[in-house]
Amino acid sequence: MKALLVIDMLNDFILEQGALYIGPAAGPLIPVIGEKIRSYREKGDRVIYVCDRHLPDDAEFAMFPAHCLENSSGGEVVAELAPLPGERIVYKRRFSAFFGTDLDLYLRENKIDALELAGVCTNICVLYTAADARMRAYPVAVSPSAVASFDEEAHRFALREMEKTLGVTLL
Repeated sequence: MKALLVIDMLNDFILEQGALYIGPAAGPLIPVIGEKIRSYREKGDRVIYVCDRHLPDDAEFAMFPAHCLENSSGGEVVAELAPLPGERIVYKRRFSAFFGTDLDLYLRENKIDALELAGVCTNICVLYTAADARMRAYPVAVSPSAVASFDEEAHRFALREMEKTLGVTLL
């Protein structure tokens, strides 16, 4: 079974008023990822939401402005892509969806053996999730039109790194 990991499609990253808005690259993602979500649901494959969620004193805020605080609207999935009741949400405090979460256990318990990643930021959370997934021997696919970053050069680098070094399939 396949799963689509929808990574950090959260108000603080996607909306202009968000605390860590990634810029104009965010807008085109919503319809592209929305279509992927619909397709996965129709096929009976899993859609898993991976959501940044921080405590007010998180050490990450030494590098980035405070964002996606626990119990804040900034940490909610954008309305257009909201999870359906019963869809899995994995909360993370670091870049990788695997670090400090039960994602791998959930995937294995549910016989999910292939992943597609979509969301933001290509060069941060998408890249490090892809790396951790590949280290765990999951086949990983990424559609370049379904990921974005605030830094176009870093976005392109991350796509090359995923494909050439990690063996991620670019769709």
